[in-house]
Amino acid sequence: MADSTKKDLAAEVREFLSTRRARLTPQQAGLPVYGGKRRVAGLRREEVALLAGMSVDYYVRLERGNLSGASDSVLEALAHALQLDEAERTHLYDLARAAAPSGRRPTATASRVRPTILRLLDSMADVPAYVRNARFDILAANTLGRAMYAPVYDSPLFAQRGPVNSARFMFLEPSSREFWADWDKGADDAVAFLRTETGRAPHDRALTDLVGELTTRSDDFARRWARHDVKFHRSGVKNLHHPLVGDLALPYEAMGLPSDPGLRLNFYTPEPDSREQEALGLLASWAGTGTVVPSRND
Repeated sequence: MADSTKKDLAAEVREFLSTRRARLTPQQAGLPVYGGKRRVAGLRREEVALLAGMSVDYYVRLERGNLSGASDSVLEALAHALQLDEAERTHLYDLARAAAPSGRRPTATASRVRPTILRLLDSMADVPAYVRNARFDILAANTLGRAMYAPVYDSPLFAQRGPVNSARFMFLEPSSREFWADWDKGADDAVAFLRTETGRAPHDRALTDLVGELTTRSDDFARRWARHDVKFHRSGVKNLHHPLVGDLALPYEAMGLPSDPGLRLNFYTPEPDSREQEALGLLASWAGTGTVVPSRND
């Protein structure tokens, strides 16, 4: 593992553990609070060590960024002490695996969408659907998905470069605040998803370049990136304001494609007989019938 990568990884571990420690109060951790003013808002290092059943010196070593050699039992004790959720716990384990002497590299992210997946997208004519990678590059979309994300596809950001990328659109395109009705939540989630991926794939140069670009060009992104929040992208409700059909509140599912590492199928399913279902029908009529629309770089 290169020295620069080791330093970046150590910094990631240090900031992740210190931010998780800072958000947890003694009361939340079930620790007694005595009189006097505390110098830290959250837990002290010695309190985390106590909760995790390890020495203070060992915890300090971990928080300084040295997870190399930490056993699963140590990581589990640390996750329990810091009250990490599922995504945070997974992120901690990812960081520990990346710090292992083997310097493990995850399976490379697929860069193309296979014909069978393109045909699947094409068959989903009644719902918007698309395939993206972990960097938010939209690699393929069906006709309704392309129509729903028309403001993203039509952004000048992607006139000279590809692929279409919803994270770049969100943070670098001013009109994104109109398209995403709940922009702040969407921005929080996008950054947390990218932070999760940096733990899983710390050697992904394209991902590192994307984060660097957004950090330097967007204060909104940089401020969120500094929080070290992580999150899984599985399901939820997307609130959009489409320029043609207005406000949409669409339940979505994001499913990993096991044969295509790093790729996810996203699709939106409106409630039956809802305004959203009617709006998508109008959008489908506007878009017409067609085939899957790959990104510009395909």
